[in-house]
Amino acid sequence: MKDILSWQYNEFKQVGKDYSLPSEVKMYDSRHSDFRDIEKESDAVLDILQPGKNDVIIDFGSGPGTFAIQAALRCAKVYAVDVSQPMIDYAIIKAEKAGVSNIEFCHSGFLNFEYKGPSVDFITTTFAFHHLPDFWKGIALKRMNIMLKPGGQLFIHDAIIEEHHALENIAALIEKLAAAGGNFLQEDAEGHFREEFSTYDWIMDGLLSRTGFAIKSKNIEDGVIGTYYCTKQ
Repeated sequence: MKDILSWQYNEFKQVGKDYSLPSEVKMYDSRHSDFRDIEKESDAVLDILQPGKNDVIIDFGSGPGTFAIQAALRCAKVYAVDVSQPMIDYAIIKAEKAGVSNIEFCHSGFLNFEYKGPSVDFITTTFAFHHLPDFWKGIALKRMNIMLKPGGQLFIHDAIIEEHHALENIAALIEKLAAAGGNFLQEDAEGHFREEFSTYDWIMDGLLSRTGFAIKSKNIEDGVIGTYYCTKQ
């Protein structure tokens, strides 16, 4: 998709939390630390992917750069792609403080990022894919498949919902986040399911298979948080 369609979904328009605001970006790490250890999560993913020193990773929705920094310590280069320029600016400073120089930060998104280099070894995305409606998720997956080498790996971690007891499981997650972070996290979670584009796991399964991916492993934690490891067929 080199030419932008006049009717293309605008992924730069903030949905849910507005990370075009520097004030929101500055609070991201501290707020998420109430219920996540992002550095530990990043290392756990990398331990499974096992990138080599010559490998290249594209991380979509790179946010504050934690995963990109941890990945850059293990591989040749990371492309950190995010639609929020303030988030990119924040991540650049964070990478400089960490002494990491092999990250290329890109103000772009799933539908707009134009990769010009050789096919890459890995593509990752964590809590960003839900910003796209399902039709555009399919377009994004086709684009990612083209960027990957044959046998290249795709990792997705996001709000992906099992149909069975979906409403009860979502309510339980919101209650869990409220207990961890008070009204802020409760309102954030409620806003996510009200305004953003989480999808059923059976839809994600179909999108992946129809865009040229084989699902190596899949786990839906508590019926609402999905983790997929896939390979390009």
